[in-house]
Amino acid sequence: MTNRNYKFRMYPSRMQEVDLNQTMGGCRWLYNHFLEQWQGKEKVPSRYDLQAQLPQLAKEHDFIGEIHSKTRQYVLYQLYSNLRALAQLKKRGHKVGRLRFKGKGRFNCFVYNQTGYKLIKTETRQQKLRLSKIGDIPLRLHRKVEGNIKQVYVKKTQTGKWYAIFSVEVESDKLQSNGREIGIDLNIMNYLTDSEGNVVEHPHTLRKLQKKLAREQRRMHKKKKGSQNRAKQRFRVARIYEQINNQRDDFLHRLSIHYINNYDFIAVEDLSVKDMMQSSYNAINIVDSAWSTFLSMLSYKAESAGRTFVKVDPKNTTQICSQCGNHVYKPLWVRTHDCPTCGLQLDRDHNSAINILNKARLEVGRVPSELTPVETRPLFRNFGCGASFVAEAGIQPCEVLA
Repeated sequence: MTNRNYKFRMYPSRMQEVDLNQTMGGCRWLYNHFLEQWQGKEKVPSRYDLQAQLPQLAKEHDFIGEIHSKTRQYVLYQLYSNLRALAQLKKRGHKVGRLRFKGKGRFNCFVYNQTGYKLIKTETRQQKLRLSKIGDIPLRLHRKVEGNIKQVYVKKTQTGKWYAIFSVEVESDKLQSNGREIGIDLNIMNYLTDSEGNVVEHPHTLRKLQKKLAREQRRMHKKKKGSQNRAKQRFRVARIYEQINNQRDDFLHRLSIHYINNYDFIAVEDLSVKDMMQSSYNAINIVDSAWSTFLSMLSYKAESAGRTFVKVDPKNTTQICSQCGNHVYKPLWVRTHDCPTCGLQLDRDHNSAINILNKARLEVGRVPSELTPVETRPLFRNFGCGASFVAEAGIQPCEVLA
């Protein structure tokens, strides 16, 4: 069994949107109320002691009584989950402070766990989601929900759009083995180069909208804080960010599913993206690349499909010759690998991708002709390649994506 999330946009009426906002506001109040009880105490109160206060709070405050009981309880789960996350960061040596109170606009979701929801199916794509104490909200079901729905996340974006995210439990859908292997080198000049020589050009979604984004941000900072004009301008900025994220996610999903569907063994570099952003003058391009998101997509999709996904140390993958193993130093501006020992000449990123694949084979003791399942570690757009690769991946040219 595996968990899967389905995200659908909801289209509430004005009255339903008022009820959704009131529910979200009540959950924010509960979060801050219980967090306040931690202040000045050396030992965190028991979650069950705080949960026992919920019935009395519902009697004293009408807006709390209008929230479904499971939704109220889940607020406490979110609070203690945030506390555990901070404890883990502190354990790993990070400098952390106390949990913050949730101000207005800082709490954007609530959860129906186990009960309180029902998906009302119709013959059309415009179906309805019944939420307890809110009503039947239309939503666009653009794909079939498979499996048992365990809980529903109701989320509001900065642009005012509402989404329902169904968390379901399904049987793992293993793909048929084909014995193909691939090494992937992520880079700045192009988005990636693989060991078969395919080059995927960088979509540069942020760069294409960077001037427009900067212009709208300047306008926002000129508005008076707290004014309606600033709120309207902030909405325009949020829409540009949403456009950037949607284009980038579309590209990453199409690219990752292409490699999952076509290769049994996928090798990538274990990049420290955060350190690279802090020390590189190319930080904005690294942010635009979203390498961590891409590797995370490959990881969970490979686990669901029964593929082998391996991360290797990126050290010297560019400098070592993939044919003879000789160390050939190349500064960053030299884009061709030219080995003086064996005479191999090819693009430096292609050479690196082959080395990544070879490293992964050695790391897991894998013979190319057979598949050995390995334990993968969880991870916390214009194609400049051949036309056949583009058609197989089903990805549109970058001009269309923009």
